[in-house]
Parts: sequence; structure tokens; C-alpha cells
Amino acid sequence: MTDAAPRARRSDATRAEILRAARERFAADGYERATIRAIAADARIDPSMVMRYYGSKEGLFAAAAEFDLRLPALAEVPTDQLGEVLVRHFLDRWEGDETLAALLRTASTNPGAADRMRHIFAGQLGTAVARLDPDPVTAARRAGLVASQILGLAFTRWIVALPPVVELPAADLAAWVAPTIQRYLTAPAPRLTQ
Repeated sequence: MTDAAPRARRSDATRAEILRAARERFAADGYERATIRAIAADARIDPSMVMRYYGSKEGLFAAAAEFDLRLPALAEVPTDQLGEVLVRHFLDRWEGDETLAALLRTASTNPGAADRMRHIFAGQLGTAVARLDPDPVTAARRAGLVASQILGLAFTRWIVALPPVVELPAADLAAWVAPTIQRYLTAPAPRLTQ
């Protein structure tokens, strides 16, 4: 019984090392080119250990792509600053993390990664926006439109690397995009045709 605690710590450390290696490898190579063998080599373990802990490459990717957007408490932000706060937050969040870029890159070609991205944005952003709009249908639409802008911006800045978007300082980029996000969050919902 005395071996259980050290074994659990080793197991946790091994899992953490596999996830670290997987995130780096998926970010560098993308989902399709990353291999269990390469990830195991990066983690300095046998490939069978990766399979033991995660079952498959897709299972490993799902664990590695578990991502907290760390959204600000939007209910505490002055209403007229929501767009700016959210855009600046996402620019800061994407700038320092290769995991989101890898997830976005992979989501464009892999249904499992696309599902993961939907889950992250619908769950986290959807929940945050729902606190601003009591109508669940409208809140979901608002969150979806915000996600379309944020993901499109991320795709052009960090994946496609479109020069005019890459060259803009974050503050200038936020000034351009924030009014659109603000409108999605606070403008009256348009009357839709049935």
C-alpha cells in the first residue's frame, strides 16, 4: 500500500509529460502528421504508455486540446466595453498559446478537432454570453457570431498569416474588430424571417 502514492505521482507526471509533448507536437506538425511514436519519443516514454493512458491518437488529441478560454467575467464589464474587453482578451489568449492555434489548424480538416472547438466555444463562450442575454436562442446566436469573428480573426492572423492582419498591433486590431463584437453582444436582435 505504501507504493500507491508514489505510483500515482509517477502516473500523474507521465500523463502531464505526454500531454506536454502532444501539445507541442500537434502545434508543430498538426493532427494528421503528428504520430503517437513521435509524441512518445518527445515524452521519452514507450508508445504503448501513450496508448495505455489515452487509448488512441484521437483520445490523446481530445485531452491535449482541453482548453480553458479563461474568459473575463462579462457581467462585471461595463456594457459599452464588452466588445473591446472580449477582443483584447482573445488576442492576448491566442498570442501566447500554440494549443489554440493547433486546435484551429486541425479543426479545419479533422471532424474530431472541429467537434472539440465547437465544444470549447459553445460551452465556455456560450455560457458567458448567456449571462448577458436571458433569451437562450438569441444568446446562442450572439455567441456563435462572436465565435465566427474571433475564430476568423485567429485563422487569418495565426494560421494563414495574412500580412495586413499580422502586421497590425493588437491594440489597433482590437479597435477594428471590437465594434462588431460589441454589436453582436448588445444590439437588439434583428427581426428574422420565418
